[in-house]
Amino acid sequence: MYEDFAAVYDALMDDFDYPAWAAFYLRLLAAAGCAPKTAFECGCGTGSMSIPLARTGLRLAASDLSEDMLRLAQDKARRSGVMIPFVRMDMREMATPRPVDAVLACCDAVNYLTRAEDVLAFFRAARRSLKSGGVLAFDVSSAAKLTAMKDAFYGEEREGIAYLWQNRMDEDTLVITMDLTFFVETEGGLFRRFQEEHIQRAHTQEELAAWLAEAGFVDVRVCGDRTLDPPGPNEQRLHLTAKKP
Repeated sequence: MYEDFAAVYDALMDDFDYPAWAAFYLRLLAAAGCAPKTAFECGCGTGSMSIPLARTGLRLAASDLSEDMLRLAQDKARRSGVMIPFVRMDMREMATPRPVDAVLACCDAVNYLTRAEDVLAFFRAARRSLKSGGVLAFDVSSAAKLTAMKDAFYGEEREGIAYLWQNRMDEDTLVITMDLTFFVETEGGLFRRFQEEHIQRAHTQEELAAWLAEAGFVDVRVCGDRTLDPPGPNEQRLHLTAKKP
C-alpha cells in the first residue's frame, strides 16, 4: 500500500493546511494537560504534519510502514531544514528508545487498524512509550462520515494526475474498502495507470473510548473536527486524547 501513491500523495493534498492542523494538535494536547517537549508520531506519511510540529521546537521522531513515504518525508524534512528521525515501524508494535510526552497518530492512521485487537495493540504500545502523565492524541474519520461514503464514487482530474475512487462497505463489520485507480502523466506525455486498495474501519466513539480504557488510559476526551468542543451527531472527524496514569 502507498508504494505508487507516495509519489502523488502530496500533489493531491496540496490544499490541506497542515501547519494549522499541527497547531490544533498542540492546543488539543494542552487541553489534556500536556505541554510536550518530546513526541512520537505514528503513520507520518510524507511528513506533512511532522515538519510543522518539529518547527514549533518539539523534539519529534516519526514512523510509517511505507518506505516510499518515509523517503519522501526525509527529503522534505531535509529541504525544510528540520531534523526529524524517521523510522519504518508498524504502529501496533511501536517502541521508543525512551518514554515521550506525547504519542500522535494523525490523518486516519487508526482507521487503518480494522480489528479490535489491532487497535488495542497500538493503544498498549503507545501507553508503554509514554511517560507517566503523557498523552496519546489521534484523529479518525467518524463512523458517520465513512458510513455516508459507503457506496460513493469520486473522480477528479488535475494537471498531470487523474483518479477514480469507488467505495464499498461491509455493513456488518463497518469495514470500508476504497478502490482507487490513478493516471499519472510521464515525462513523455503518456499516462501511467496504477491501482490502490485502501481498507479502513468506521470505529465508533464508544468503541474507541472502551478500548482506550482497556489499554490502561484515563481521562479519555473526544472532540469534534478541529475543535475542543464535544462532537456533534454527524461530526465528520473525531479527535481523541487519553492520558497514561
